[in-house]
Amino acid sequence: MIQVTLFTRPDCALCDEVKATLAGLYAKHPHRLVEVNVESDRALLVRYGETVPVVQIGPYTLKAPMTATDLRVALGAAEAGRVERPAVTGSARRQAITLNRVVLGFARHWLAAFNLAVLVFVGLPFVAPVLMETGAKTPARWIYSAYSPLCHQFAFRSWFLFGDQAAYPLGRAGLSGTTFGQATGISESDYAAARRFVGDERVGYKVALCERDISIYGGLFMAGLAFSFVRRRLRPLPTWAWLAFGILPMALDGGTQLLGALPVFSSFIPLRESTPLLRTATGLLFGVMNVWMAYPYVEESMSETSALVAAKLAVAHSASAS
Repeated sequence: MIQVTLFTRPDCALCDEVKATLAGLYAKHPHRLVEVNVESDRALLVRYGETVPVVQIGPYTLKAPMTATDLRVALGAAEAGRVERPAVTGSARRQAITLNRVVLGFARHWLAAFNLAVLVFVGLPFVAPVLMETGAKTPARWIYSAYSPLCHQFAFRSWFLFGDQAAYPLGRAGLSGTTFGQATGISESDYAAARRFVGDERVGYKVALCERDISIYGGLFMAGLAFSFVRRRLRPLPTWAWLAFGILPMALDGGTQLLGALPVFSSFIPLRESTPLLRTATGLLFGVMNVWMAYPYVEESMSETSALVAAKLAVAHSASAS
């Protein structure tokens, strides 16, 4: 027997009319009617609240206004294309319901999950210098090693904690204060040594992600928090704006710094070193613009998933009750 799902809400005259029409068609097109009150779940209310009654008959979805002919045709088509499937019962049914509840939970709370994951990812690099300062060097080294494949970890492009300065840039950055070479005695051309150097009691200990990466993921986290207040109103950032304000500043800053160090480009691109402030600003823009571009699409997808899974669970609950 075909299942017909009627999405309805209290005091809906049109819903009552559709229900009566389906009852009149039962003799010719037997079906099992399941009514789902869209006010029972926020996701259902958002998706169907302004369009009830909505009728799902097999693969067909009808929205108001609909006629008896529309319902009759949909019922007939669903009957003609129906494929008999064994009913899911017992433990398999319970597992399916549990899985749907897990999916629904994630779809509803994806933003909190994303923000927590980013917070942990950007927070652990700050734990490493804290552990070094307290003498717990072995777990600190674990964190540095874990982040090593994800970042160059050059000490002259990293933040430091517990030292005289927050950063020790290369001399060619042209900033006041102690340079990396002066602070450590390491040659500023020895990039391998700068990568291995994690700090000492005098200069402090470096964060396990570089300045730009910290600002990228910090921007993702802060923009993710802000998105929670505007998630149903914010429109996705246009691609041209993402390229202009998210990609281009970081590409120019990092790209000219990289190309200027290569002999083939050194004749027309001057050797330069970006500053901690500039790396932070461009990384922050990149992180924020990525959230603005991507999260509205994720929210739309998760809202649709929430409605679909909530409808499945509501139908399963109605079937169990009957």
